[in-house]
Amino acid sequence: MSRAKRGDVVYCDPPYSHTQSILYGAQSFSLTDLFDTIQACKSRGVYVVLSIDGTKRSGNILCNLPIPEGLFEREAFVNCGRSMLKRFQMNGRTLEEEVVSDRLLLTY
Repeated sequence: MSRAKRGDVVYCDPPYSHTQSILYGAQSFSLTDLFDTIQACKSRGVYVVLSIDGTKRSGNILCNLPIPEGLFEREAFVNCGRSMLKRFQMNGRTLEEEVVSDRLLLTY
């Protein structure tokens, strides 16, 4: 990210804080450091898209993260379909209520 120049787009897909840190061995990942790096990019005119914890259980839960005020200009949700984890846990029961959305935060 330090090499990105004005007008470049950087896409960040860090471990999701509520689900992936154990799965991917990212226990030492620092969301605060990432936000600082995103701010540095934004100040240089680099566009950053961050895919981060979104909704779980059909949108009933929005993961609460310490997102710095003013860092991102827009937020969008992308429907990811049915939860793969729940597919294994439901033992054949319906997944109609188990839609997952990822949250995209954009600095532009």
